[in-house]
Amino acid sequence: MMRLLHAVAISMLIASAAYAYGIKYDTLYYAEEIAKIRARLHKERDAIAVAKAEWVLLTRPERLQVMVDQHLDMVPLTVNQLARLSDLPVRPPKADEIGRKLETLMGEPTATPKDKRSIERLGDAHTPAATRTPAR
Repeated sequence: MMRLLHAVAISMLIASAAYAYGIKYDTLYYAEEIAKIRARLHKERDAIAVAKAEWVLLTRPERLQVMVDQHLDMVPLTVNQLARLSDLPVRPPKADEIGRKLETLMGEPTATPKDKRSIERLGDAHTPAATRTPAR
């Protein structure tokens, strides 16, 4: 009986050592992965910092003004070029484009669902006179 207990204890000891060994190397592997990811993150942050510095360099007002003077024929804005809101034309009302096309095809005005009378006319067109109930 004692030999069996000794064998079980030794096998448990070996199993726990193997498990600890596996955990140790998994931990080392993940630590290396984290170090690699941190290094990539640092490189990306450096690249972003360089891109921001280049952007600041390229968008300097003095540099842009020189380029505008060279390549664009722009003049300063004058007061005569400004308009008031009342000077703008009135927007035309929204039209039912599909209804307009149907009218041109059919030759008669078509009803839209927004118009109460047109709904009643649509009901008249689809409901026979004998079975129709009076509208309230």
